[in-house]
Amino acid sequence: MRYYEIILIIHPDQSDQIENLLKDYKNIIDQNKGIISRLENWGRRQLSYPINKLHKAHYILMNIVINNNYIINLEKKFYLNESIIRYIIIRTKKIIKTISPILKLKDEHNIEQKNDDIIKTI
Repeated sequence: MRYYEIILIIHPDQSDQIENLLKDYKNIIDQNKGIISRLENWGRRQLSYPINKLHKAHYILMNIVINNNYIINLEKKFYLNESIIRYIIIRTKKIIKTISPILKLKDEHNIEQKNDDIIKTI
């Protein structure tokens, strides 16, 4: 079993279908005796550069533990899925369960906004 970090960039028009897409990939990982150690939905974000005339896309981060024979099948599924604009699969040395820095920043920003709203109402 090996550890992998996967980032999916999904077409913004498919935002409604993300839950179904993730369920399908969870089932594939479970069927191949893999484990999802971290799953984060980063939401709709600005792309660094336009891809197929798109400026925003939906980002998903997954850390999984799976046999390296099955990661090839998963990569084929990513490649054949038209709603996935880009993906990257990185092999890591250890399992990662902590919250990503991007999600931490998003949470801190939400807390700051709530504090600003409280101050404005007073």
